[in-house]
Amino acid sequence: MRIVVSGGGTGGHIYPAMALIKRLKERNLVDEVLYVGTEKGLESKIVNNAGIPFKTIEIRGFKRKLTFENVKVMQLFLSSVRKSKKIIKEFDPDVVIGTGGYVSSAVVYAAHRLHIPTVIHEQNTIAGITNKFLGHFVDKIAIAFKEAQDQFSEKRKIVFTGNPRAQEVAKIEKNTRLEDYELKADKPTVMIFGGSRGAAPINKTTIESLERFSKSDYQLLFVTGRVHYDDVIKKIDSKSLNMDNVSVQPYIDNMPEILPDISLIVGRSGATSIAEITALGIPAIFVPSPYVTHDHQTKNALSVAKNGAAVMIPESDLTSESLYSEVNKIMSSEDLRDKMSTASKEIGVPDASDKLIKVLTDLVK
Repeated sequence: MRIVVSGGGTGGHIYPAMALIKRLKERNLVDEVLYVGTEKGLESKIVNNAGIPFKTIEIRGFKRKLTFENVKVMQLFLSSVRKSKKIIKEFDPDVVIGTGGYVSSAVVYAAHRLHIPTVIHEQNTIAGITNKFLGHFVDKIAIAFKEAQDQFSEKRKIVFTGNPRAQEVAKIEKNTRLEDYELKADKPTVMIFGGSRGAAPINKTTIESLERFSKSDYQLLFVTGRVHYDDVIKKIDSKSLNMDNVSVQPYIDNMPEILPDISLIVGRSGATSIAEITALGIPAIFVPSPYVTHDHQTKNALSVAKNGAAVMIPESDLTSESLYSEVNKIMSSEDLRDKMSTASKEIGVPDASDKLIKVLTDLVK
């Protein structure tokens, strides 16, 4: 196939697209791939670093309030559709897929206008404004949470595929990477991680709980996020910092590699994180970010928690007592962890990329 991929703005839109491209190449199913994004978006760095052909358009999102600025945004959208048509005609793809973000709206809509098969992939339980718009025009709507089907009126177009990121991590096996962070590779380990930039409320609560964690019979890997690391270190009591079973790190490079050795994850409930966690069957405690659009992280977390695979603590209820209590309850019972792991694997989609590829190849046929 010749395929155009578009998605940008956040890693949650970009990494599933990258995982899909990687799997297409592994299966020798793609002759040429072109990624269309924005010059200033995160995708520019990620895609170029991966050596994937990359072209850009200029586009911005609509303001949620009625404003004259939206007139300019509409004009920019129309011009970006024209540029997208030019890019698509020159590349001549068999299929076009959008994984979310404003940039994909122009690219996928342009492909629809050119009568090229189109697919969108929605990673969250609550569909983004771009995918809701595109749902009316595309040939297929791939979803990663079954709850997302309620977000689209075109039910016949919907296909459950899971998130391609799941397949990328599903085959990673246990290893000794914990030793890189001065922890034991064979000891039960909790990882607390608020995302690549970290999460101040999670960091604050973890700092307050460290003394108790340092006395536990399990290990703690506390990943602060690079921007918070120096401040966190200043606030930690030196006794806790020097305990053998506590490791404080700014970030973990190639995070998926370490996941098979983690017994319990505490963190946000973004779509990519959930895809990885459930593919590997890792018990989780989710503290959803209340600052995301439509509070979709809470809906994501509830989707996993209702199956017994995770526990959710709203950020408003997050205290050192609630955090330590939930962590200790799970880490004190191997039987509970096994049950949560089984429940997690039951909702994981370790062949998500292949499922999405089938949607693409069926359309091309």
